Amino acid sequence: MNLLQIEYSDELKNDIESLKSDLAEIKLNLQPKEPTKYLGRKEVAEMLDVNISTVHNWTARGILTALQIGGRIYYRKKNVEAALIELKK
Repeated sequence: MNLLQIEYSDELKNDIESLKSDLAEIKLNLQPKEPTKYLGRKEVAEMLDVNISTVHNWTARGILTALQIGGRIYYRKKNVEAALIELKK
């Protein structure tokens, strides 16, 4: 093997690694997204084991973010879960 073949081989290896990385990213982006789950006030209260008035108070204080359509109030499940704060020991 001469010097030109070694350089070409290294360049080819780098290109292959780059393609592998690009394909992995594309594959990740093609994964089906989980649909957004919406919860009513009662469902949020049950989920957090609190009263509906507590859910209302947390919404008024900005702890929970509510969505409205017509006269109905909904919460994104992922936002409710994100509002929970992990306690440090």
